[in-house]
Amino acid sequence: MNMNDAEKATARLLEVMETLRRECPWDREQTFDTLRNNTIEETYELADAITDKNMEGIKEELGDLLLHVVFYSKLGDEVGAFDYTDVANGVCDKLIYRHPHVYGDIHADTPEEVKQNWEALKLRKKRRKSGTLGGVPVSLPAMVKAFRIGEKAAATGFDWEQREDVWAKVKEELMEVDAEVRASDKEKLTDEMGDLFFALINACRLYGIDPEAALERTNKKFIRRFNYLEQRAVEQGKSLHEMSLDEMEGYWQESKKTE
Repeated sequence: MNMNDAEKATARLLEVMETLRRECPWDREQTFDTLRNNTIEETYELADAITDKNMEGIKEELGDLLLHVVFYSKLGDEVGAFDYTDVANGVCDKLIYRHPHVYGDIHADTPEEVKQNWEALKLRKKRRKSGTLGGVPVSLPAMVKAFRIGEKAAATGFDWEQREDVWAKVKEELMEVDAEVRASDKEKLTDEMGDLFFALINACRLYGIDPEAALERTNKKFIRRFNYLEQRAVEQGKSLHEMSLDEMEGYWQESKKTE
């Protein structure tokens, strides 16, 4: 990366933001609150591009997110709270503080040691009254939140001694789900389903799997196969409602062979 070109591009973006905020009716009306949902949407669009390994899409969505960073920084500057320089310097200071194995005399030879040091430093600096889990954003989607909770708890040593041990927990939760299914108690079944999901998400964490990415791969696989099934039904002059389960299963298995 050419630092001079990066500086020019950043200066250009900041200047464009100044112009839009001054001259565009839509941009002039935006606030932190009105941009929030758009920022969330842009984040998911970036996640989709990453899942698809679409480099052109990743580049475009990163640009959209960078625009939001600059936009929020401009809004902060207008009320005298902070500006883009404060934001950039703040994250630099934070990264330097949280990487003493790079900028200080602490040693960390593995990614896991780095993560443990990171969590300990965050907790120490912010002195959260809410403790280790206080830094998990309330508005995170439940699956992402569960993963982060597991990570933060594990950083304190609260984890299975061997990752294989998690499967006993998964089996235990599955048995409890089965018991509540038989009891027909929806409230308790909801609790046990949540416990099962939480155990599976922890299993993903221990085996280095992103549960969100894994589920999205399955979603896309199901959509692909279901679309094939639906297309084959059309070719037969039928709707899915007119097909038997055996017929649909046959086309479903056929769809797997096309992948």
